[in-house]
Amino acid sequence: MSDGQPSGRPRGPAGRPLLSLALIEMMEGVNAHSGAVYLLAEEEPVLEMAVMAGLPRAFAAPWERVGLAAPIPVADAARERRVVWVSGEEEMASHYPRVSVVLPYPFALAALPLATDTMVYGAVFVTWPGSHPPELSDREREQLTAACGRLALRLERHAQDSLPLPPEPDPPGAQMVGGLSGTLGAVEAVRMAARLPYGLCSLDLHGRIGFANPAAADLIGVPVSRLLGLQLWATVPWLNDPVFEDRYRAALISQQITSFVALRPPGDWLSFRLFPSRTGLSVRISPARAVAEMGRPGAGEDGTPPRLVTMSQVLTLAGALTQAASVRDVVELVADEVAPAVGGQAVVLLTARAGRLHVLGHRGYPDAQVIERFDGTSLSEPIPGVQAANSAVPSFFESQEHLEHLYPARYATPDGFAAWAYLPLIASGRLVGTCVLAYAERHPFPTEERAVLTSLSALIALALERALLYDVKHQLAHGLQAALLPSSLPPLPGIDAAARYLPGTRGMDIGGDFYDLVPAEGTAAAVIGDVQGHNVTAAGLMGQIRTAVRAYTTVGQPPHEVMSSTNRLLIELGSDLFASCLYLRLDPVRGRAVMARAGHPPPLLRRPDGQVRVLDLAGGPLLGIDSAAAYPTTEVELAPGSVLVLYTDGLIESPGVDIEDALADLGGRLGEAGHLPLDELAEALMSRGAAGGERPDDVALLLLRATG
Repeated sequence: MSDGQPSGRPRGPAGRPLLSLALIEMMEGVNAHSGAVYLLAEEEPVLEMAVMAGLPRAFAAPWERVGLAAPIPVADAARERRVVWVSGEEEMASHYPRVSVVLPYPFALAALPLATDTMVYGAVFVTWPGSHPPELSDREREQLTAACGRLALRLERHAQDSLPLPPEPDPPGAQMVGGLSGTLGAVEAVRMAARLPYGLCSLDLHGRIGFANPAAADLIGVPVSRLLGLQLWATVPWLNDPVFEDRYRAALISQQITSFVALRPPGDWLSFRLFPSRTGLSVRISPARAVAEMGRPGAGEDGTPPRLVTMSQVLTLAGALTQAASVRDVVELVADEVAPAVGGQAVVLLTARAGRLHVLGHRGYPDAQVIERFDGTSLSEPIPGVQAANSAVPSFFESQEHLEHLYPARYATPDGFAAWAYLPLIASGRLVGTCVLAYAERHPFPTEERAVLTSLSALIALALERALLYDVKHQLAHGLQAALLPSSLPPLPGIDAAARYLPGTRGMDIGGDFYDLVPAEGTAAAVIGDVQGHNVTAAGLMGQIRTAVRAYTTVGQPPHEVMSSTNRLLIELGSDLFASCLYLRLDPVRGRAVMARAGHPPPLLRRPDGQVRVLDLAGGPLLGIDSAAAYPTTEVELAPGSVLVLYTDGLIESPGVDIEDALADLGGRLGEAGHLPLDELAEALMSRGAAGGERPDDVALLLLRATG
């Protein structure tokens, strides 16, 4: 591969801790306190953590395997081949909220690609305490870039030799010392600690106790011999609470002093103050001063709180799934976030509807037809997807032989994978679908992993339930909008017409903007309007107004009466909504147009010579305010070749842009493109509204050209 795109993990000679030594050298060179090296997997766009130093690997458990497209710093660095700098807690929350949810502590981070000119091998991150300056210094940037370049070249040489790069253990932290005097380095130091009136403990990076003085044992109520080599929260039942373990994590990651207060049953409050360094923590334990009612109770002695690693995985995946709006989003996020985290290589989401199995989406299968052939399968077929849908019980198949033994029909439909997990997705007490995770190799599913997958399926189910509801509402909104607007514009003698509509990107993607073209004997009428709101009520009222305008036009009312009649009707309907409206009576034979306006943006007129002007029309108030309101009319010349542009305010209104400037810009575009066929002109005028990702308002546009 020589196109500079990410490549699979390279291989190299065994016996040398290449990655560990390079990582330690990087960290020491820039005075970082932790870091990790990731390498790209061989056959999939996934970064795998190879070594980590300075912190327990469990701290980064949610990101031991991450998709290359995942929104985290190391993935960005590898994918975009650039240095990613995160200066602290606020910037992490702003740019990488999923990381911030799991690690809400003050620390700085730099991520860099491991890449040569032709190939990307992985990425590296290093971290500093929260006291690091807000900018990465030139020296730090140069040292890290140079070190990553050297490591990438060594990986390239190993890859060219086609020799395996063996797994490496993480670089060791501070050595555990069993004896008390050995821990502090001198018998006299131990005696000094023993005389202190408060408790003192020494913890290594993994939270294991290497030393405890007698006062600490007395305060905690556990002999020193039972504390050494174990974690406080694993040894002392009333400290077995993830909140206390979180303070230890916060101290190590931020390298700042942290503290907490805990209740030792039945009623003794103790203060724990943690002093971190790069080799571990010193903990001072003392009786707390009078403590008022604490808002955070400790874990009960009989309870077993969830381990923090599992909590971290669930938090980061839950944060990802909350961003999924549509079913397609759920499929993409499960494929990019969940599957890599649990070692899967492919994903299918299924649902059961009307007695048949339906494929909602899939990723990772080389041959899509293998999956799509199951779409529409009867729920009586003996296949695992049907069984999961019917029973709502998860199924795990560690090998192809295991699957085919239970479901012989699968002999005929191999999908190229070797192990599968079928996870029913249950939300609000009902089955909303099934998630199938496929593995490239045989995969035993121990009890703990089955429990994790089942827990994750509940998160996926909630996301899928929301997404299915969103898709239904989305289809309903578009169907309703399409039914209320003209499906096509009628041909008119002497007039060419074109129209466009774009829904807003907020709410239900449905709004109250409307337009219509009504043929009448010898003349024609055009109308455009905007009912306030972006919901079904606004759309329904829009349909009533459009129907009323058509009726009043058909019976021959002049423009000012059409507006007055529509205004009274809107008030009689008792709606709390108002509407703007612009109504035109066109006479192409005389080359004239009579217009009436109700609080609507002024139309633009492009003359045959290319000059554009804003038509400053007389008008009345919005429809639905005053039953006695009058709507004066204005007559405008409409020579052959002239173009009238009618629009709603969504075309010219956007945050931070002055209306006058937006109107001038629209006029400029009309002047430049007004000679084009109307369909092309419509696209040119709408392009700015369509290009922006966010449209707070919907947009309607109606173009009329006099042909003579």
